[in-house]
Amino acid sequence: MTQPSDKALVPFVSVDNMMRLIHTIGIDTVLKDLAAYIEEDFKRWELFDKTPRVASHSDVGVIELMPTSDGEAYGFKYVNGHPKNTSEGLQTVTAFGLLADVYTGYPVLLTEMTILTALRTAATSAMVAKHLAPKGATTMAMIGNGAQSEFQSLAMQAICGLKSVRLYDVDPAATAKCAANLRGSGLEVVACKSPEEAIEGAQILTTCTADKQYATILTDNMVGSGVHINAIGGDCPGKTELAPGILTRSDVFVEFPPQTRVEGEIQQMPEDFEVTELWQVILGEKPGRRDDKQITLFDSVGFAIEDFSALRYIRDRIKGTDFFFDLDMLADPDDPRDLFGMVQRAKP
Repeated sequence: MTQPSDKALVPFVSVDNMMRLIHTIGIDTVLKDLAAYIEEDFKRWELFDKTPRVASHSDVGVIELMPTSDGEAYGFKYVNGHPKNTSEGLQTVTAFGLLADVYTGYPVLLTEMTILTALRTAATSAMVAKHLAPKGATTMAMIGNGAQSEFQSLAMQAICGLKSVRLYDVDPAATAKCAANLRGSGLEVVACKSPEEAIEGAQILTTCTADKQYATILTDNMVGSGVHINAIGGDCPGKTELAPGILTRSDVFVEFPPQTRVEGEIQQMPEDFEVTELWQVILGEKPGRRDDKQITLFDSVGFAIEDFSALRYIRDRIKGTDFFFDLDMLADPDDPRDLFGMVQRAKP
């Protein structure tokens, strides 16, 4: 059996190696690094190809492709969202991603992205909160205590200086799981019996529920002035978490309006409902938080550029390490025009 050439090999980061990488670097550092990569790419926003994700919906969930390119590298993520999966012992969200060289079209990285998506989503939330949350915010309500909740809490702690998180979930077992996982993190963790109790004294309100339905996790009368809302659960058509009245009282910030108007909280609003694009705030072209009474709302649906940033980060961090192995993934015939001959010569 002939050995594949170097040109045939693509670095692959498995789930095991992703976890090893996180523990070697430290999760706080990974979250800070990812936030920095994402912010850097938001500052280059106009360089990127931008398109809403390509979604295939079914009665039980959605499967999506999220592509983008900055002209030098091309990246995409495959991701699903199936809320019913947890009842069958499966993850709601799984993902993998690929980064390629635009000049040759050859892939340069293939990686798991189930864990990486959780990290980049949390890093994005905290990066945005750094720009929009009230100064000195120390307490967050975390409503929805599923797979994303610990990552969100730790990212807000690492990047925004969060001190306390107040947890609520319709399933008390999810809250208990999250509280146990955050033990030893340095965060004060308070388990709450209702959303109303969870938001008491919180300056940041994060909603992250999974059910694919028009839901009202926060009603209009629950939200007072001066808070930052991090709405990350509404991420596909027909799935929302906030009462429309909250949106009309808030300054709403989004990643990519053509995608958010279809998938985000603002799918409930008229097409001309005013929003601000985050990249403009990060570049200083548009204001973010202006005063202490303002309600800021990050209508987060997740966008391909954030995944591109995460892929860039992993590509950079695995260089010179053993946190990957090479896949024999690309055919490399001696003569690029003789692919058939290569196949024939491999005949037993």
